[in-house]
Amino acid sequence: MAEIRAFRALRFDRTAGAPEQLVCPPYDIISEQQRQGYLQRNPHNIIRLELPRDGEDPYRQAAETLAGWQAEGLLRQDERPGYYIYEIEFSTDGMDGCPLGPGRHSVAGIIAQVHLEEFSKGIILPHEETLSKAKADRFELMKATACNFSNIYSLYMDSDAGEPSAPMLQQLMAVPADVELTDEAGSIHRLWTVDDPVWIKRITDKFRGVRLYIADGHHRYETALKYRDTMREQGVPAGEASDYVMMYLVEMEHPGLAVFPTHRLLRDLPDFDAAALLQACEREFVVTRGLPLCEMNDRMLEAYKKGQKTFGLYTGGDKYAALTLRDIRLSDEQLAGFPPAVRHLDVQILHSMILERLLGIDKENMKNQVNLTYTRSLSQAIGQVRDGAAQACFILNPTRVTEIRDVAAAGAKMPQKSTYFYPKLITGLTMNVLK
Repeated sequence: MAEIRAFRALRFDRTAGAPEQLVCPPYDIISEQQRQGYLQRNPHNIIRLELPRDGEDPYRQAAETLAGWQAEGLLRQDERPGYYIYEIEFSTDGMDGCPLGPGRHSVAGIIAQVHLEEFSKGIILPHEETLSKAKADRFELMKATACNFSNIYSLYMDSDAGEPSAPMLQQLMAVPADVELTDEAGSIHRLWTVDDPVWIKRITDKFRGVRLYIADGHHRYETALKYRDTMREQGVPAGEASDYVMMYLVEMEHPGLAVFPTHRLLRDLPDFDAAALLQACEREFVVTRGLPLCEMNDRMLEAYKKGQKTFGLYTGGDKYAALTLRDIRLSDEQLAGFPPAVRHLDVQILHSMILERLLGIDKENMKNQVNLTYTRSLSQAIGQVRDGAAQACFILNPTRVTEIRDVAAAGAKMPQKSTYFYPKLITGLTMNVLK
C-alpha cells in the first residue's frame, strides 16, 4: 500500500521576514492584483516561486530566485528528516453550504513525502477529472525548479491503518508549534516538526496498509508522475527524491474535514427558457416553484441532511425553484453506464439528467466552459445572474467524503469541480526538494 517517508523540508529562515508575509493561498485562486499585493508585503513571498510571472521565461526566473534565496540563507533545508504536523483552525460563520455548521473548527494532518504510484495500482486514487492546461503549467515549473512548493491534499482511512490518528496527533500537538500564523481570512495555521526517530518509525509503520484518496491537487499529482518519468528517462535511478511528492494526509473521519459545493452557472445558451426547462424536469424531479430566495441555504442543507438529491435553480428576482429527484432508481436507470458509486452523486445527476440531456451541454462543452462556469460562493452565483453575466445558476449541496472515497475506490472519477475542500492549505510552510 502507500509508502511514506520523512524528509528534510526546505523552509523559510526567520531572516526572510514574518511567516505571515511569506506564505500565500493556493496559486489557482490568486488574481494578478493579489499576487502583486503579496510581493509588496514582502518580496520574498512564496508566490514568486509558486506563481512566477517575471521575465521572458518565468519558470527559469523562478529557478534562479529559488537558488538565490538558498544561497542567501533565506531558505534552508532542515538538518534532519522529519514529518510535519499541520493544523488549520478556521471559522465557518456566515459561510453558505457548509455541513459543519457555523463556529470555529480545526483540521490536522501529517505532511510527508509519498511514493508516487500509478492510479491503476489502486494505492493512490483520484476522484476528479483534470485539465491539460493546468498540468502543463505545473510541469514546466517543476521541471525548472525541481521542487514542490505546495502540498497535495489526500485522505486516508484509520480502518486501513495501524495506530489511531487522533491520539497520535493530540500527543504531537501538545507542545507549542514551531510556526504559527494568521492569514487574511482569520484562519490560524500551525506547524510542528517531528524528527524523533521513534516517532518517525511509528508514523511510517502506521501508513503501510493505507490507501490514499486525493482530495485536492489532482493536477499536481499527475504532473509529479510525469516529472518522475522524465527523470527516469534522463538516467535518475529509482528511489531518488523525484519518485516522491509532498502530501498532506488527513484521516477521512476527522471532525474538522469540510467539503463545500461548487455551483454551476449557465451562460450564452441560445433560446434559454427557464419555464420550459422546469416543465421538462418534472418527469424525474419534484419541482417546487416560487420559494423565497432568502431560505435557499437552509432548505438546501435540510435536503442534504435527509439524503435528498435536490438542486436550486435561480433565474432572477427574489424567488427560486427547488428540484428534488423523485426516486433514486431514476438515476440508476438514466446513469446506467456509470459505476454504482457515481450514479447517486448530486453533481453527476445534475450533469447527466439536466445539463446534458435537457440543455445539450455535453462533456466537451463543460470541459471548455463554453456555456458552463463554476463558483463556490452562493452569493456570487446569485449576483452573476442578477447582473446578467449568467442566465441562471444551479445551486448544489456538498459531496460527502464517503462518496469521494467510494468513487475513487471504484476506479471512477467525478466531473470537474465536484468538490471544494475548505480551508485551503497555505503555501510556503514546507517545500520538498526533488534532487
